[in-house]
Amino acid sequence: MFDATQLRTLREFAMRGTLQETADALGYTSSAVSQQLAALTREAGTALTRRVGRRLVLTSAGTALARAAEEVLAALERARADVAATQDAPHGTVRLAIFQSAALALVPRTLSLLAVTTPEVRVEITQAEPAQALEDTWAREFDLVVAEEYPHHSAPHHAELVRETLVRDEIRLASAATAPVTSLADAAALAWVMEPHGAASRHFAEQACRVEGFEPDVRFQTADLQAHLAFIAAGHAVALMPGLMTGTAQQGIALAALPTPAYRTVFAALRRSSRTDPAVVAVLEALRRGARDLREAT
Repeated sequence: MFDATQLRTLREFAMRGTLQETADALGYTSSAVSQQLAALTREAGTALTRRVGRRLVLTSAGTALARAAEEVLAALERARADVAATQDAPHGTVRLAIFQSAALALVPRTLSLLAVTTPEVRVEITQAEPAQALEDTWAREFDLVVAEEYPHHSAPHHAELVRETLVRDEIRLASAATAPVTSLADAAALAWVMEPHGAASRHFAEQACRVEGFEPDVRFQTADLQAHLAFIAAGHAVALMPGLMTGTAQQGIALAALPTPAYRTVFAALRRSSRTDPAVVAVLEALRRGARDLREAT
């Protein structure tokens, strides 16, 4: 009979493509991954991997078993959820991945709600970039993810993940309150702070500036949006900032609407097979209530 841990290792290898990346994802050594794949090969009675040059790749049998492994792991997750649902109250650990501005605005509210409604649920929170967090949730590194989408920039879709919108927060031009900037055109000659290349927010901000007819002078690059706010409040830069972040900002920030209002979508995503897990459902409901509180406060 196939071992569930070994099946997960095979599935991870099919996703990651190398022994080292599989080991990193699972917290194993490369040697342990090799041993698990070897044990699964013996159980299968046929080769699951083969060498192509220096690379190890799946055989057709290995690919077929990796696909079946997803179904087996999903079935086991549903079975655990069914058992948990028979208990008097939700309990256990939920692994939540979340990005910075949502963490600042949503996590304190979520944890406070859970402490009252479901104190037996333990939440482990990791700050992660949305695209990677979505993939890792699909791969079962996390149980639940809060991610984001900027206009005209979709976050990656994974077939087994279902999404639910939590907040649509307005993106506005942020500048120092001591020298407020009221339009994008007026910010053409100013220094900007943005996230690094590849970030959805960076793509959106650059395009917004180009539509206005200028290339932004990006003098500061950091993924830390709290650092963005510090640069802005001190008068060193301007930026396009989402509402969740400016809602937690210190005094000293002036906000101006864009010519055409634009909104970032903050959403939760989870695996279909975990939708009935009472602990996951409890955390999702707390996120919903926290998001509702935020909407009502703005």
